[in-house]
Amino acid sequence: MNTSRIFNMVVLSLTVAVASSQEKTPLWTMDHCMRYALVHSTDVKKKQYQSSTYKAKYQSAVASFFPTVAAGVGGQYNWGRSIDPETNIYNTVTTFNNYYELYSSLSLFDGGQTINLWKQAKINRQQGLNDTQKAKDDKAIEVMQAFVDVVYDEGCIKLATDKLADSRLLLHKTVRQKELGVKGMPDVAEIRAQEAEDDYNLTHQQNLYNTALLKLKSAMNFATSDTLAVDTLLQHLTPVLRVEDADHIYNYASVNNPAARAAILNVENYRLQYNINKGKLLPSISLSAGVTSNYYRNFSSGTNTLPFNSQLKNNIGEYVAATIKIPIFDHTSRSDVRTAGNSVKIALLEKDETLRTLQSDILQALMDRNGYVKEILQMQNKVDADAWAYHVAKRKFEEGMLNAIDMHTSANTLLQSRITLLQKRMLYLMKDRLVDYYNGYSLIKDNK
Repeated sequence: MNTSRIFNMVVLSLTVAVASSQEKTPLWTMDHCMRYALVHSTDVKKKQYQSSTYKAKYQSAVASFFPTVAAGVGGQYNWGRSIDPETNIYNTVTTFNNYYELYSSLSLFDGGQTINLWKQAKINRQQGLNDTQKAKDDKAIEVMQAFVDVVYDEGCIKLATDKLADSRLLLHKTVRQKELGVKGMPDVAEIRAQEAEDDYNLTHQQNLYNTALLKLKSAMNFATSDTLAVDTLLQHLTPVLRVEDADHIYNYASVNNPAARAAILNVENYRLQYNINKGKLLPSISLSAGVTSNYYRNFSSGTNTLPFNSQLKNNIGEYVAATIKIPIFDHTSRSDVRTAGNSVKIALLEKDETLRTLQSDILQALMDRNGYVKEILQMQNKVDADAWAYHVAKRKFEEGMLNAIDMHTSANTLLQSRITLLQKRMLYLMKDRLVDYYNGYSLIKDNK
């Protein structure tokens, strides 16, 4: 076997190996990127931990309805002047006292504070779950925007590459025609300038792509050193014109959308806090009961001390107590009531503003999506027309019937039309996802 044949076989093997490794490189779809981002997002994890905290506080609020039970043990060693527990007179003795207590208390009435605190904890728990979902939705939208930018810039690179290849081929033909005397130096210079411009545009688009890819990795919390190859099938999606009622979408979103839910729960939270502060101005009634006993020993006395078990049994005492607290003057609580009342009013205004913004966003998303459908259809016709016009202009230039400047203008017009068509497709994709999101569908659609 000769050397050249061995070399060809080695080259062929390396080529197959490289191609095989490239085929195994997974392509990341938009839904895959969003799903990855939700798992690795620090913002989402923070909200999940906060939601867990709200759950613990809710459990604590539930426990506040039940009586509290506690036990206490105390020991006291005295020397010098003290009161003799047996005679209640001062003397100079050394004694040891050991106290035991088991007691329980229950709030019978506290102005509704306990039940309102429970309701508030329940609202906060719902708020925690809603905040977690909102964080997931915000992260998914951020990744969707970054992904669309990457796909758009990658598409622009493909268009710029094709444009540069076409310019280089045309430059080569023009140079040959100049050598044959068909074209002049001005034509060669103009085509060379066009080729240099296309080369610059390709480099510029590659830089924009690298920036967009880095932004996508950052949004996903993806390792910047790892390879992230995105699926560009979204460039060829077919837009669909759908007629939907904005009021119907708003009626659903105003109750179920996480942003609207957050505003509604915020109002309820402040209302409950207002009721809690008002409850502090009302009387409170509590009931308590307990059992006590003690052990006593006088080290200075020569008499025998009763055994521990006997004293513990003989000294048992029981008590039941009812306590009524009536606030007479508490300027702090009254100030808190006024503050909470103002917070409720502010929360209502913020809720109205949130709902107005949501309604406007829904209407804008619908208008943009349906508008992009029409623009894409019209721009596709324009691309077809510009492609034919450029083909004709190129033939005329090669035959000497058109100057290089007009041919250059026709080529740039075709390029801009193709870029605009790609841009409208990407914008349509985002608006279509947002409309579905306002309708209650998940932003992640399992790669559909």
